[in-house]
Amino acid sequence: MVLDDVLLKYMQTAVRVVVLTGAGVSAESGVPTFRQAQTGLWAQYDPHDLATPQAFQRNPALVWEWYAWRRDLVSKAQPNPAHLALAELAQRVDQFALITQNVDNLHQRAGSQNVIELHGNITRIKCADDGRIVTNWPESDETPPKCPDCDHYLRPDVVWFGENLPRGALERAIQLARDCDLFFSIGTSALVQPAASLPLLAVENGAVLVEINPDQTPLTRYADYALHGPAGEVLPALVQAVWG
Repeated sequence: MVLDDVLLKYMQTAVRVVVLTGAGVSAESGVPTFRQAQTGLWAQYDPHDLATPQAFQRNPALVWEWYAWRRDLVSKAQPNPAHLALAELAQRVDQFALITQNVDNLHQRAGSQNVIELHGNITRIKCADDGRIVTNWPESDETPPKCPDCDHYLRPDVVWFGENLPRGALERAIQLARDCDLFFSIGTSALVQPAASLPLLAVENGAVLVEINPDQTPLTRYADYALHGPAGEVLPALVQAVWG
């Protein structure tokens, strides 16, 4: 892979680096993207019809079981070289922030810390009433299980269609995008708002924009550097080229 010397210099000298990752990064670990077809028992369902508050209200057991199936898929996946390269990159720059649209916890398992999760985390469970994270609950045959502190159901700590993103996470992401010197958009379709606006916000405030994606996206034409290829190949090559 031929890498631009100017880009390598930007990486070496940038003080504030922000990274936004999307489903493409997780897909390289074997995690199906949300828009990929369901398989097996779940092939008859449209995921967009399951990931809503209304679906949970109509049939909480069905939604809980679907997320249990997805959690099982995630638990079998392993961080890939892109996840590991980002954890290393965080150690190489002065100020680094990782924002993700993914809910699979793979960044954290790779060693990244203080990850800003725009869409939540499928490995966490919360009370459907007050949103408090719950780590233990009484054994029961009931599906979903009930919150140990109240009589409401438990649900995955993810953002469903029709719900707002965590306010603190979004506000922090916007501020980081405004203040950074170098912004990476990696493995994201650049279609899902408000995350898709973050790279453009960085560009408007003078940051260098790097896109890493096998395919062109609506963001490609705004990128100073568009590196077409798997993140698991491109990111380690960049880190190796700059820091050896």
